[in-house]
Amino acid sequence: MKKFLNTYDEDCIACHACETICAHTYFKVDDLERSRIRIKEQEKSAHIVACNQCETCVKVCPTLALTVNAQGVVLLNNRLCVGCYMCIAACPNESMFRYLGGIIPIKCIACGLCLDSCPTEAIRIEEKKENEK
Repeated sequence: MKKFLNTYDEDCIACHACETICAHTYFKVDDLERSRIRIKEQEKSAHIVACNQCETCVKVCPTLALTVNAQGVVLLNNRLCVGCYMCIAACPNESMFRYLGGIIPIKCIACGLCLDSCPTEAIRIEEKKENEK
């Protein structure tokens, strides 16, 4: 089974709690640009951007810095990454990010911390069988 975050934009109120907990947990800052998940506010709605673990980035990484673990989560090895950003360019849902001043891309690793912070349950961890799209 493949583990991934599934997002429900219709439930998102753009409170940014998910981004805040993510940035604080992984970078010890309250800078939303350092979140591995992003909320894109639109005129009357919000769009949650999180990696769906499609593995497109893994296929284009020239240094093999991106791998897939046993749960189907794409992980980035910072020591192998050279900051070429081919993964960012290849990502079909724009869920590989670079923050200002950062060299190494960041992405959601389906850790689930954002779930508890979301007041509307707009984010859920789900599992998908390998043969499902």
